[in-house]
Amino acid sequence: MLSTTDIALRLGAAVLAGGVVGLNREMHAKPVGVRTLGLVALGAALVTLAGSGFAEDGADANAGRAIQGIVTGIGFLGAGVIVKREGRGRVHGLTTAAAIWVTAALGIVCGLGAYRPLALGTAFLLATLLIGGLVDRAIDDRRKRAEDGPAGKGDAE
Repeated sequence: MLSTTDIALRLGAAVLAGGVVGLNREMHAKPVGVRTLGLVALGAALVTLAGSGFAEDGADANAGRAIQGIVTGIGFLGAGVIVKREGRGRVHGLTTAAAIWVTAALGIVCGLGAYRPLALGTAFLLATLLIGGLVDRAIDDRRKRAEDGPAGKGDAE
């Protein structure tokens, strides 16, 4: 049986990992943030712990079923933040939905007590959000400049 300290460490790590991802989303004015993603990770960790029967090794067969349910169910939460804007044909919220899904996975690894994958997964998730955001902005800026044409064209006439 897991100790209270180990359970608290796993749940705390989940909330912390989800909160860090949520902080990134908050800084970019996205519809989910620290509380939402902290709760997603916490819920995933709790379900994983419950599914494993709070076993020392986390190897209980029920953990697999719990994880399967999380992975399936979290898609509904993510789908709620995806919006298609009429007129432009652009879809918004896909990155946030993906962040929700990966945050649930971070919660799962916390529930299993897998801290190295937690640390690496959190780092890769944040790096992807940061670097991907920079690349997206650079591409959008370049596309906008191409659509606007050369600066000053037609202004003198």
